[in-house]
Amino acid sequence: MDEAGRSNGELREQAAAEAARRYDDSTAERERIESRLAAGVRFPDAPDALAVRAGRILERGGLSPSAVVADIHGEAMDLPDTNERIIDLSNELQAWSFLPRGVRAGSSVARITLRRDGRELPHGTGFLVSPRLMLTNHHVLPDESFARRCFAEFNAQVTVDNVPDTAVRMELDPGTFFAADRRLDFALVAVTPAPDGRPPGEIFGWNRLSVQIGKLVLGEKVNIIGHPDGRLKEIVLRDNAVLVRLDDFVHYRTDTRPGNSGSPVFNDQWEVVALHHSGVPKKDRQGRVLRRDGQPWREGDGDDAIEWVANEGVRISSILKHLARLDLDSARRALLTEMGPDSGLDQNTAALTASALPGSTPPPVSLTPATESGSDAQQPKTGRPARSTAFGGRRHLVFLHGRDQHGKDPEFLRREWTAGLNRGLTLASLPPIDPRDVWFPFYGTKLHNLVTGTESTAEAIGLDEVSAAAAAEIFAAKSPTGSYDRLLFEAAARAGMPRNGPATTEGFGAGLVGTLHRPLSWLAARSDLDEWTIATFLRDVDLYLGDSAVRQSVLDSVMETMPSTGELVLVTHSLGTVVGLDLLTRLPDGLDPVLLVTAGSPLGLDGVNERLLARGPHRPPRVRDWVNVWCPTDGVAIGCPLEDERWGKLTQLAVPNGRDRAHKIDEYLAHEGSAGAIGSVLGRT
Repeated sequence: MDEAGRSNGELREQAAAEAARRYDDSTAERERIESRLAAGVRFPDAPDALAVRAGRILERGGLSPSAVVADIHGEAMDLPDTNERIIDLSNELQAWSFLPRGVRAGSSVARITLRRDGRELPHGTGFLVSPRLMLTNHHVLPDESFARRCFAEFNAQVTVDNVPDTAVRMELDPGTFFAADRRLDFALVAVTPAPDGRPPGEIFGWNRLSVQIGKLVLGEKVNIIGHPDGRLKEIVLRDNAVLVRLDDFVHYRTDTRPGNSGSPVFNDQWEVVALHHSGVPKKDRQGRVLRRDGQPWREGDGDDAIEWVANEGVRISSILKHLARLDLDSARRALLTEMGPDSGLDQNTAALTASALPGSTPPPVSLTPATESGSDAQQPKTGRPARSTAFGGRRHLVFLHGRDQHGKDPEFLRREWTAGLNRGLTLASLPPIDPRDVWFPFYGTKLHNLVTGTESTAEAIGLDEVSAAAAAEIFAAKSPTGSYDRLLFEAAARAGMPRNGPATTEGFGAGLVGTLHRPLSWLAARSDLDEWTIATFLRDVDLYLGDSAVRQSVLDSVMETMPSTGELVLVTHSLGTVVGLDLLTRLPDGLDPVLLVTAGSPLGLDGVNERLLARGPHRPPRVRDWVNVWCPTDGVAIGCPLEDERWGKLTQLAVPNGRDRAHKIDEYLAHEGSAGAIGSVLGRT
């Protein structure tokens, strides 16, 4: 019988048998670990692993630095003891946010239900790992054909009043994306959007998977959320410890049931560390599975009768590495890219927007992935001018993008921005626009080459090499004007970080924590962005403002694709808002800026506006109207609204962007207020 024809029961039994074999093979290591635990060693792992884990706990907001200082201040500890104490404290002390963060993580978990013979049978568990992709086990969804017979049920749970919640059904869409591996026992499948067009991750949230190390050590607790035996959603907390860490799998003690197949295994910072896939049954010397009464298990006894001695999960890093090696077309690769930078899946890929997904008409541009060295010789490098007939040939709409656009096709980006704007124009009862009527200057690849060392002294740092906080320390050390740390601390202070908190290095060594982890983790905890996005964004802003060669090169690239006469509607985003204000000082006399839109902007930071070409908060020269749109959970827009009176008269527009989309430009443009301001000027006669 081929793989697709095997029953789920056979696949599940095979997974359990292989888990039991790995459990037996690791007996010596497990017994060594258990003996050290019995001797009082709290976390019997390597010193380097403990150090990385302790640093990550602090960086991810899993434990307040002040709690660490208060706990260890009264006793002398060497660095290894301090690392263990930090990890132990994270098991003992949980901030109040532990519970709501767990609720947020659990919202992404769904029950997978099978349609068979006119019935609907609870079948397993899955969880969202991107706006459109769900992860579960291969033995739950063995192939595309089987996946088409299943659907996902979100909110299959009880409310705070202990009554059943209203479940939300969403169909699986294996035709758009499906990938699976029997050995690692995972399946990754697309989920159809909601009737209103929103992807499921925008509604229920999704878990950002990470290839970075330091998410778990031996002896640490894990938490599991799933649907045991098809029941409503349940959670397993505390009575569970990691026993053995293998190359691709991890063994842990916890109380799970067969329906938990496909559940996420979380650490206490609610990072997914493994995909739960099988219990480990106890066996006798003859290799027979044993019941709880010590007798050999027989067909018909049921899983409840088996004595389970441990559980096994597939390490998330192994799954991500497997996905990175897949030979996928550009549309499916783009879906993997949506899993975020920490996944490591956005390297050497062409970033596509929804317009390039199966079933839509792709733009007439071919893409070739960038080479490993960062060369993009085969990628489009130049911006896209608008048609000469756009808006009567007298008005010009210019989109000015931000950072992290290297290797992307300007045509795709122009379509993405326009699609977001057209959503907002529809809400504002204004006519949509054609992407070909938009000017789209492109400096993304030029900026990337400058900041990663191709044309400057800045160094590229791999996601799998250091933590975000360690990278921030390097960015600060290489800042052209020494202003990187000022930007970071100012942003954190504006986000509410106490100015007189305890020194982050007091009592337990700067080598472990560093001075920048506290503001970085504070910003990440209070925004929709992760530490890496914040650290690298501020790095690029600092280099643009502090290195005259970088600034000049970026502005020259923008000016290559700009109109020279007429009325200008300039829509800017992120770092592009900084570039845009500099650009306004260099416009030709014949180009009249009638509207400036700044979205998701860091201009409110003094460390930014004081280093603009015009210096300090100021009314942009010659601009008639200005709309500044920002989202309170956008970690880049810290400092908004722009309240300094020197900015002059402008419209401040706060918008509630979707979950995990606080900084997305298409989300900003999709709001009626921002789109209406643009559309009313473009349609003016």
